[in-house]
Amino acid sequence: MAVTERAGLSPERLWVGTAAAATALLAAGALALPELVWDRFLWHYFWGPVFADANNAACAVMRTSGPELLGSRAACAAAVESGAIVAEPGYTLVSEVGYAVTLLFFLVGVLYLLRSLEVGQDRELFFALIPFMFFGGVLRVVEDANDAALSAGLETILTYPANALIISPVIYFTVFFITVAGLVGAVTAERRGYIDDWSRALFGYASAALLVTVAFLLWFVPTRLSDEVFGAGFYPQMSLLVLVSSVVIALAVYYGAERFAPVVNEGTGRIGLVVIFGHAVDGVANVLAADWVGSLGIPVEYGAKHPVNRFIIETTASLQPESISAVVGTSWPFLVVKIVAATLVVYVFDAKIFEESPRYAILLLVAILAVGLGPGTRDMVRATFGI
Repeated sequence: MAVTERAGLSPERLWVGTAAAATALLAAGALALPELVWDRFLWHYFWGPVFADANNAACAVMRTSGPELLGSRAACAAAVESGAIVAEPGYTLVSEVGYAVTLLFFLVGVLYLLRSLEVGQDRELFFALIPFMFFGGVLRVVEDANDAALSAGLETILTYPANALIISPVIYFTVFFITVAGLVGAVTAERRGYIDDWSRALFGYASAALLVTVAFLLWFVPTRLSDEVFGAGFYPQMSLLVLVSSVVIALAVYYGAERFAPVVNEGTGRIGLVVIFGHAVDGVANVLAADWVGSLGIPVEYGAKHPVNRFIIETTASLQPESISAVVGTSWPFLVVKIVAATLVVYVFDAKIFEESPRYAILLLVAILAVGLGPGTRDMVRATFGI
């Protein structure tokens, strides 16, 4: 803070300047060294996977004439062996680190925004934002439905590049800007006397967006896809089992800590319960999608896209006897990891953190909840519609 004051810059202006400088540096690098900066870094790890996913391709290959879409895993493997730059839908360790750094940077920007709006120091902000996590996950399933329609030769909802806005990880930025717009609008409406409580208005705004998106899927998938796309339909048992199991797990962990280690919940209170619930949704949805969809009567197979999830499944399969794997599956440790990690996070956010920097503590917990509840909702709803 002292450095910025001596330089005559506010932290907000420094943040904007840093964002502009980083963008300019990447743009200049892409122009000066296109093969190194664009082809082998930005496109390979960040835009290429989105491009392939948006066009429902197995991968995208960077050619001298431009990116080429490939429709089979065999063709993608051959391209890799030939030394071509190949981008597959999903994440890599490089991209996940890049997105994590970007997330932290944007969190700092949001912190400055909250200070400017003079909100966020109370816990009402956290609870007002919960529907946005569900909304983001359900919105991502709209793109899954769009991909299913494209594969079946049906009329799609959105075409490239518009559909890239609701593909991971771009969808995080889309939902982020929708959320910021809602927050600024709600706070402004309260201060001008149009509404009495900005947090309730923000919660209602997000809930309405969520309900509209769910209603669209309830119409589109059964009526437009079910007869053309194998497995597409409506399987409410998936969502019911995920939500009920997650509530039971979260309550058991939260109240177990209250009884045997109350220091865990001392700082966060009910926020901690929601955080554990959100990551339980992610864990349970992954386990059910990976190992139990057949038992639930859902005729679709799902695979893990995230490197950490794939690593856990592969490690479990290599260490756990096949006789046990046949009974309990190989993805269950992911749920254990999620619950343990979420509980540790709740423990770290003690009362002192909230006293010293309540806005930043709440903002970080919102982000932690989002990276669990958002993807978990997507996995849950996607299997619910069999797409």
